[in-house]
Amino acid sequence: MSPLGVYLHVPFCASKCPYCDFYSLAGDESAMDAYTAAALAGIDAAARVFAPRRADTLYLGGGTPSLLGAARLGALIGRARSAFGLSDAEVTVEVNPADGLRPLFDSLAAAGVGRLSMGLQSAVSAETAFLGRRHTPQQAADAVRDARAAGIGNISLDLMLGIPQQTAESVEQSIDFCAALGVDHISAYLLKVEEGTPFARRGVGALCPDEDAQADIYLRAVELLGQRGYRQYEISNFARPGRESRHNLKYWNREDYLGIGPAAHGCVGGARYYFPRDLRGFVENPAAVLSERDDEPLALEAVAARAAKGATGPEALGEYLMLRLRLAAGFDYRETRARFPAFDPSPLPRAAAPMARAGLCQINESGIALTPRGFLVSNAVIARLLDALPGAIY
Repeated sequence: MSPLGVYLHVPFCASKCPYCDFYSLAGDESAMDAYTAAALAGIDAAARVFAPRRADTLYLGGGTPSLLGAARLGALIGRARSAFGLSDAEVTVEVNPADGLRPLFDSLAAAGVGRLSMGLQSAVSAETAFLGRRHTPQQAADAVRDARAAGIGNISLDLMLGIPQQTAESVEQSIDFCAALGVDHISAYLLKVEEGTPFARRGVGALCPDEDAQADIYLRAVELLGQRGYRQYEISNFARPGRESRHNLKYWNREDYLGIGPAAHGCVGGARYYFPRDLRGFVENPAAVLSERDDEPLALEAVAARAAKGATGPEALGEYLMLRLRLAAGFDYRETRARFPAFDPSPLPRAAAPMARAGLCQINESGIALTPRGFLVSNAVIARLLDALPGAIY
């Protein structure tokens, strides 16, 4: 069977950004020790159930995983390596830029970390201040240089688009900042004001550029990133050739990955599960997961059993096509039929033709892919395509 991906959710942050809807909380040493012990037990439990499968990606996200410190992170990475092999693996840790990170980077490199994802969000000080970020652009630049000096050369920076007062010129300033640092990967996301966040309570959505202006900013960002050598390979992700995130591609290719930690999600053999957003519950039972389908308790053994059977029905097909259409490459008819033998693509070109004329997708003899303009309305485009497939469920 193909190698797994492993995702560890680390739910600690020094402070909560006002736009963030991810599960995170303040953590003292005791809480972080308890989390680490539970995560180690969770890795062991997953390894027992899914043995002898190996993994070739490990991603520590959050939250701010770097808050755990070198010793805890090293223990988690070491346990994942002993449990899942991690041969020739891509090992990624999310980090927020700050002063004095070189000792941490030295330890991470020694533990086998070869990739960092840093939450820059903007290189314009007024924008980072509005977003509640705690770093300056100079601290971000220093962190990138410190990582390289430690031997971690594969670095991704996050940018946020559609921020209040943002312009095409300020987006270009941020992109040029990233390109000048020579990073290999950039994630550029449109700001979405999530319910229940401080931004929602403050009515920030009304201050953001309108839909047309956001679209212009996004399309300009795609253009600028392409000019600087960053190829768009997913709606919000851009990379130099060969530096695409191997772990995240597992999500969009509907490959198997394990999630471990409070709020983590996993999918194996089409069986989707998640851990509740509850640190205390995770510490008490690091293997207690729920079915994403109906929020009911789900044993990892049941996930493994379904994985062994595989999933090739209409629901799995619809999900696969939906995920693949997030990728700039779209989906290939032959590859899709190899995974889903009953797949009949014949209705799709006719359904896609009006959208292709509008510049939202591209059709060729091998498959269909969305354009950057199509990504802006991807939900509607994908729904129209899938509606053309008899029996496809999504």
